[in-house]
Amino acid sequence: MCVGIPAQVVELHPTGEHTAIVDVEGAQREVNTIMVDDEPLAVGDWVLLHVGFAMSRIDAAEAAETLAFMRELGSVYDDEIEAFSSDLP
Repeated sequence: MCVGIPAQVVELHPTGEHTAIVDVEGAQREVNTIMVDDEPLAVGDWVLLHVGFAMSRIDAAEAAETLAFMRELGSVYDDEIEAFSSDLP
């Protein structure tokens, strides 16, 4: 199953334009931000992440609500987080 996961921006433009480092449950990775470039991102912003792209900007309340719901999914959520973490360099 593919889902969008809330991720918090922790660093901007680490290797070039349209990139950021995001954090999901303690796992961090670089993602492409070109789809949310309508307004500049800031450290601490939340995005909805899917296949390495920040698909949309979300607020902290929506992120918390979505993460709480996803945790209730149990193994589905755990599998997504494991996949997110497993192919980190």
